[in-house]
Amino acid sequence: MAYVIDADWAINALAQKRQASTTLRRLAPEGLAISWTTVGEIYEGAFQYPDPQAHLETLRQFLHPLRILGLNDPIMERFAGIRASLRRSGQLIPDFDILLAATALHHGLTVLTFNLRHFSRIPDLKVYKAS
Repeated sequence: MAYVIDADWAINALAQKRQASTTLRRLAPEGLAISWTTVGEIYEGAFQYPDPQAHLETLRQFLHPLRILGLNDPIMERFAGIRASLRRSGQLIPDFDILLAATALHHGLTVLTFNLRHFSRIPDLKVYKAS
């Protein structure tokens, strides 16, 4: 497995945005994963619609071929270290982004995100550069 998907990529793929959909199809043979924290982020979006259950079903179909990565003690320790470092430097980013980064670092994955500004603050994190 080589890549972990951020919420923005998932949302764009679900919206059939060309760049996200095409890239995910191209990278799928290398391995795609998503974290439970990201799943929570995209599930939240379903509850903004009049019929959340229909959107949840679409999300579940999107998630079906992906490996869903959980949290564990080493990931949470890495999260805490990253968060403390970012706080000290005055560069704190949202916790979901830090959790995703800690998960990616733990598993040796590259993050698929359009939010390079946040993720570029995390040392040693590999981020996919969309062309």
